[in-house]
Amino acid sequence: MAISFSGIVALLILSLAAPAIAKWRIASPTIYGAALVISAVLFVNAALRVGSPAADCVLPLGLPWLGAHFHFDSLAAFFLAVTNLGGAVASLYAIGYGRHESAPGRVLPFFPAFLAGMNLVVLTADAFSFLLAWEFMSLSSWGLVVSHHRNSDNVRAGYIYLVMASFGTLCLLLAFGLLAGSDGSYAFDAMHSAHDHTLAALILVLVLLGAGSKAGLVPLHVWLPLAHPAAPSHVSALMSGIMTKIAVYAFIRVVFDLLGPPDWWWGVLLLGIAAATTVLGVLQALMEHDLKRLLAYHTVENIGIIFIGLGLALAFRANGMVFAAALAFTAALLHVLNHSVFKSLLFFGSGAVLSATGERDMERLGGLIHRMPQTAFLFLVGAAAISALPPLNGFVSEWLTFQAVLLSPALPQWGLRLIAPTAGAALALAAALAAACFVKAFGVTFLGRPRTERANTAQETDRFSRSAMIALAAICLLLGILPGLAIDWISPATVEMVHGQMPVQRFLPWQTIIPIAQSRSSYNGLLVFLFIAASACLAAAAIHRFASHRLRRAPAWDCGTPSTTPLTQYTASSFAQPIRRVFGSVVFRARECVHMPAPGNTSAARLEVEMHDIPWEAIYAPLAYGVSFLSERLNALQFLSIRQYLSFVFLALVFLLLVIAIWS
Repeated sequence: MAISFSGIVALLILSLAAPAIAKWRIASPTIYGAALVISAVLFVNAALRVGSPAADCVLPLGLPWLGAHFHFDSLAAFFLAVTNLGGAVASLYAIGYGRHESAPGRVLPFFPAFLAGMNLVVLTADAFSFLLAWEFMSLSSWGLVVSHHRNSDNVRAGYIYLVMASFGTLCLLLAFGLLAGSDGSYAFDAMHSAHDHTLAALILVLVLLGAGSKAGLVPLHVWLPLAHPAAPSHVSALMSGIMTKIAVYAFIRVVFDLLGPPDWWWGVLLLGIAAATTVLGVLQALMEHDLKRLLAYHTVENIGIIFIGLGLALAFRANGMVFAAALAFTAALLHVLNHSVFKSLLFFGSGAVLSATGERDMERLGGLIHRMPQTAFLFLVGAAAISALPPLNGFVSEWLTFQAVLLSPALPQWGLRLIAPTAGAALALAAALAAACFVKAFGVTFLGRPRTERANTAQETDRFSRSAMIALAAICLLLGILPGLAIDWISPATVEMVHGQMPVQRFLPWQTIIPIAQSRSSYNGLLVFLFIAASACLAAAAIHRFASHRLRRAPAWDCGTPSTTPLTQYTASSFAQPIRRVFGSVVFRARECVHMPAPGNTSAARLEVEMHDIPWEAIYAPLAYGVSFLSERLNALQFLSIRQYLSFVFLALVFLLLVIAIWS
């Protein structure tokens, strides 16, 4: 814990020193290099602490009679390791990416503060310190979102993010107040007690709203597709890959640790929300042309996958199925780690494309595989991982989640028996749609011919950015072919939260993982990797041995259109059109209209597509209108006379006296 505190203090000092040196040429490499070293030390410290005895500390900070409580157990160590792994790689990427940053003086002070805030949230162990660290994390990340404040879209994104963050904090404040009860025991160790079922249900809903608004659960996800594209790419990676996981940690800490034994219907609620989040997130991503907005919606999808695992764990735990709960909880934590890795890789890839071309719109890209071959290959690795293709890491955690779904028929409640397979079907649908989405993203961005001059003249990104992406791609492969080591590493945190664990994996031959029983199901990522590698080598050798050496030149197949312009290529919109027509009328209320020129007019036809964001239009737009309406009406109150103000005070006192009389 001393190492963690020292690292957090060092990051805060770095944040305070950044404005003083922001104008120096070496400011970016100095700040980001120092953040890299600090985050690497914190990562190693946390990774080695998983499985060690818990440690507690109280510092004379915060409220005088309470102090600041800190707790370092295996769950905290796991999330600290995920946080600082992401922070270290993002800092390495930013050493090169920061050279292209147009406003380093507005980014450098907030970056180390953001890292410090996320570490503090995980370590705190009382409601006051937790909410203070939570708000510090939110405000520092807000500063990064609005760093390019001259762009009106970024200002709007920052405003919506701040509103949603404030709403989430309010819900968590109310939840902690109910947990503390009338005694006001705000330390977490004083909240470990059984609660009334109605009170526990209310706390669950408040935590789901508070943590879900930060994580991106539907319909609380509206800030993600706005804030992630507005922030610099290395910050987008941290917000998507790491900060959303801090929200997952908050949910786990309260619901699995502080709230006591769960009721079975908690799993129904969580699985329903998670399934909707998973499907809606991937469908929204398929409709997007902006590369960073597409990745933001995939964050929503993967948060849904994590909460499917957590919902299953709650359901199994409520029915005393300890082994099944451990399997589902392990799958959720493993996907927390996996998503932080491959999503950071993908955001780094999109940042490299943005730096090289100045474009996020896929319709204005294309052909980058010839100009940025290393970035293209590394982005492809991340795309395969997020599409859950073996032998990469995304497959393992989703496969374990499916294994947990297959245990759901043993649940006694019919509600759970129905919702669990539905969540499994949503997971399968999301996996297929995610693969289609990244075929579109990679194909339109990197393949074909350049659609603009900037795409045609793009150059490979810098070596620091490539090094960060190579490290993440290697981790994707290692976690995919040796997942048993990660599962065993996670096990102590699983034991703390659900009092059970999966079988020990490290001693199984060829690093096979067995979630249930060897006779029932198993998976070996190493053998799958060796088979794929051997098949590729044999295919290459056969082609080289038996292919003809004669060279024949002929025009490429052009679909009957002899034009060589990029207009003949598939676009992101045309690729998504079949899926939009299947799901769009229900999910987006999509409408298509073709405007044909008059007979004899040789101008091009025009296709118009109208789509609606139903959560925004059904929930947030009416709320915004209501607030605006009331504000305009209540604005007259500031122009009243003193007599009118005194009359209002008198009526308020009479009303309060009547309420007290009725209540007593």
